[in-house]
Amino acid sequence: MDYKSSGVDIEAGYKSVELMKSSIKETMRPEVLGGIGGFAGAFDLSGIKDMDDPVLLSGTDGCGTKVKLAFVMDKHDTIGIDAVAMCVNDIACSGGEPLFFLDYIACGKNYPEKIATIVSGVAEGCKQSGAALVGGETAEHPGLMPEDDYDLAGFAVGVVDRKDLITGENIKPGDKLIGIASSGVHSNGFSLVRKVFDMTKESLDTYYDELGTTLGEALIAPTRIYVKALKNVKDAGVTVKGCSHITGGGFYENIPRMLPDGVKAIVSKSSYDIPPIFGLLQDVGGIDEEMMYATYNMGLGMIIAVDPSDVEKTMAAIEAAGDKAYEVGHIEAGDKEAVLVD
Repeated sequence: MDYKSSGVDIEAGYKSVELMKSSIKETMRPEVLGGIGGFAGAFDLSGIKDMDDPVLLSGTDGCGTKVKLAFVMDKHDTIGIDAVAMCVNDIACSGGEPLFFLDYIACGKNYPEKIATIVSGVAEGCKQSGAALVGGETAEHPGLMPEDDYDLAGFAVGVVDRKDLITGENIKPGDKLIGIASSGVHSNGFSLVRKVFDMTKESLDTYYDELGTTLGEALIAPTRIYVKALKNVKDAGVTVKGCSHITGGGFYENIPRMLPDGVKAIVSKSSYDIPPIFGLLQDVGGIDEEMMYATYNMGLGMIIAVDPSDVEKTMAAIEAAGDKAYEVGHIEAGDKEAVLVD
């Protein structure tokens, strides 16, 4: 009897690490100390000494049941982007710069090439956000998970000068709301997606004219990373008063999280382009419109509040980062809530 006969292949773990090293190396920042494979990731913080009052930010999240889609499609090179995006977007939402990221993969069986492919997506997300991939863990769980299944989660650390923290406390009536386009469903609401559509290869390989692609490709499109867009806005001299990352809970839960007491956000549903995947999801599933906005990002991955005088400058900075921006609403006096209008 040995460890391998119990279902844990240590040699496969070694091979996974070797295969992923080249991807990880591409994410390195000058502050990373040591090589790949140590017991802890080391990151030199001396570079933040020029900040007046540095504040560390952190975020942790996973991809939810979107990983089921990756299983059926046997496509594992983008799900890691989702894991990174969910964490670094939260850090950017507070005005911070992501510094480093760690991933955690739990699997039924370690297939080194598959694990390396997953990590290549994690590395791509780190490159898009400027974060270093300083470590991670691949845990083999025989008997607990089916051999072909895995789950992926991550943890990110960032930094912001206290004076640049986005708190929402200065939002006032008359401020404008700018939405940044999403790439699709992102990584929330997939339990409902899987109830609406058959999660079979045949179903996911079906081409839809309204989508311009197959159902599977539309659904698995990785979560958009907004770090560069928000950095561009800051560098343009704009003060972002409030920022909401539209994740699980959609508009109704997430927008109020950035609001102070005494104001409400008015969002016009007709002010921006809603990706066709949401229309298809609503029609096929017979989902009420309010439930759609309470579950999905509906085409806006981030919503920020700025002074009216900064609208044009903000939108130009977002567009320069390669993202699409829309003026989607405004702030009024009222209860702390999101109100959607036609």
